[in-house]
Amino acid sequence: MVRRGRWVVLCAAVVLALAGCGERAVEAEPDFAGVHELPERLGKDGVTIVVGDPQAITRVRLYEDPRCPVCEEFETAGGSPQLREEMLSRRVRTEYTLASFLDDRVGGTGSKKAVNALRAALDEGRFVEYHEVLYANQPEESVDGYTDAFLLELAGRVEGLRGPAFDTAVKTMKYRSFVTASEKAYERAGGTANPRGPGTPTAVINGKQIPTSYNGMLFDPEVFEDLLRDIHNDPQQWEEFVLGPY
Repeated sequence: MVRRGRWVVLCAAVVLALAGCGERAVEAEPDFAGVHELPERLGKDGVTIVVGDPQAITRVRLYEDPRCPVCEEFETAGGSPQLREEMLSRRVRTEYTLASFLDDRVGGTGSKKAVNALRAALDEGRFVEYHEVLYANQPEESVDGYTDAFLLELAGRVEGLRGPAFDTAVKTMKYRSFVTASEKAYERAGGTANPRGPGTPTAVINGKQIPTSYNGMLFDPEVFEDLLRDIHNDPQQWEEFVLGPY
C-alpha cells in the first residue's frame, strides 16, 4: 500500500493546479523528435484514434475538444510531453476521443473543423504531429479561429501532411460523420451522471478515471510522469487507489 499512499500525497499537492488552467503558456512550436516512430491508427470502434505500441501495458484514454483551453494547458505545459515519452518507451498507448461540444456552447464550427482535420491527418500518418501543432497554436476559445485556411496553414508546418487528399478533406469536411460519431462517444462516456460528457480534458487509465478531485495531476508534468510509471510497474495498485477512499 506504500505506492497508493505516495499517490495520495502527490495528488493532494497538485489539487489546486486547476486554478491556473486556461492561462496560456508561451506558444512554441513542438519538437517532433521521435514522434513519427509512434504507430497511429483508427480503433475498431471507428471513432477512437490509437497512438503507440498496441502491446503497451498501460492504456490512457484522453477526452479532448480542440478548442478547450484547459486541454491546451495539458498539451503544452502539463503532462502531455511526459505521456509522449512514455509512448515512445512503449510503456503506454493513448486512445483519443475527440469531442466538439464547444461549438454548440460557445458558437462557431472550429471544434468540428479541427476534429475533421485531425482525422484527415491520421490518413496521412501525421495525426500526432498535427495534434501537437494545433494545440501549440490554439486560438482563443471565443474566437472560433480554426478556419479551413488556418487549419491548412498549420498543416504546412508538418512535413508530409499537405497534399490534394488532405487539403480536400479539410475543405469539404470529408469526415463529418466521424466528427459526429466521436462527439456521441464522448457524450456516452459521461454516463447517466454526466450525459453531456465527462469534461475535457479527462483521462481514464486502464479503464479507471482519474478522480475528479485529483485531476490537477494532469497539469503537473513530474507527478503525471511518476503516476504513469508507477501504474506500469504495478497496475493493481492503481485499481485499488481509484476504488479506495479519496
